[in-house]
Amino acid sequence: MIWNETIECASREYLSELQSKRLRDCVNRVYHNVPYYRKRMQEAGLLPGDIRTIDDLKKLPFTYKQDLRDNYPFGVFAAPMSEIVRLHASSGTTGRPTVVGRTRKDLDIWSECVARSLFLSGVSNKDIVQVGYGYGLFTGGLGLHYGVENIGAAVVPASGGNTKKQIQLIHDFGTTVLACTPSYALYIADAIKDAGLDPAKDLKLRVGIFGAEPWSEAMRNEIQTKLNIKAHDIYGLSEVMGPGVACDCEFQNGLHVCEDYFFPEIINPETGEQCKPGEVGELVFTSLGVEGMPLIRYRTHDLSKIIPGDCPCGRHTVRIAKLMGRSDDMLIIRGVNVFPSQVESVLLSMSETEPHYMLIVDRKGTLDTLTIQVEIQEQFFADNIKALQELEKKIKSNIESVLGISVIVQLVEPKTLQRFEQGKAQRVIDNRKF
Repeated sequence: MIWNETIECASREYLSELQSKRLRDCVNRVYHNVPYYRKRMQEAGLLPGDIRTIDDLKKLPFTYKQDLRDNYPFGVFAAPMSEIVRLHASSGTTGRPTVVGRTRKDLDIWSECVARSLFLSGVSNKDIVQVGYGYGLFTGGLGLHYGVENIGAAVVPASGGNTKKQIQLIHDFGTTVLACTPSYALYIADAIKDAGLDPAKDLKLRVGIFGAEPWSEAMRNEIQTKLNIKAHDIYGLSEVMGPGVACDCEFQNGLHVCEDYFFPEIINPETGEQCKPGEVGELVFTSLGVEGMPLIRYRTHDLSKIIPGDCPCGRHTVRIAKLMGRSDDMLIIRGVNVFPSQVESVLLSMSETEPHYMLIVDRKGTLDTLTIQVEIQEQFFADNIKALQELEKKIKSNIESVLGISVIVQLVEPKTLQRFEQGKAQRVIDNRKF
């Protein structure tokens, strides 16, 4: 199923012309309406007329999250408040929150992009979609909600948390699609098992739409097995729009980007130079057609790559690889780059472990240490001390072979580590003082 064949199956020439026109409009809008962008362009010696095609994008300066915080709350809005009909904001746990404003047209764009994502995932107006993302200032809940209504499916606005109620609704309403974070999907899967339900026999779930945090292919397989569904990866971030910027199709071989509204680049995070297709780097987005708060070359810190070639699904839109982590989530331990997703992939490849873990970084003297707390499956957590010691050695060896550094592994009982019913999973505690 394809929601918008005119765009999703368009030629590269057509898309390039459309992107170029919308980029010119975007640059004119921010230059004349946003003092921050006008100042940045003038510092770079640029005028709106210097940007003619999408290839000129690399002339423009990057935008950073700190720029949004420095202009808190409405300093980067390109539309007057009389035209802003929705405000969203980040949690602001590391400082001022980032605030975004959307016009009615922006909400229509958002709804359009989420509708495409739903169709990419095989969702239709015959489905019942339970939205387990948080509602409110977070963009996840409302973003999925309006996209579901746009395609004519029934939406269950469950929001996050209250897992017993979630399971009751899934069972009683005959929910066919679950949308939430992947870590919460695993939590729900465990709770369904504890409730004595068999997803294949007792539930009608068939599709999952998961995002808002990086998750590995191994976790995808785990979720698909435990919930008896096909799990799809949806991508978005509140600053750019929210969920629906990109999503994978039935082939699960990359996320199709709504590139008529959000133009992707992959850059070297150190140099800022554009990477070639297939090279891993930092994902950067430029808004095209957005009115309220269009962003120019916004650095997401998400690590991905452009996948060359067409997709067997028939869509021609550019694809990005499943996120490999975040450049700002990367831990540097004794000179080695470590990503939580690397640990996750190892644990999910082992039959003895659960997909729940915590990374604790400390510094003893001048030496950094990494302790990994790992939940193991109940049948392996017994009084056999020797067997536990052997399992600990096995996990330690597997992780060290991937990370390339020595680690400390601590085995903990099942259901010991924190679960994340709402919000994004927090997998790292860094106790170092820099």
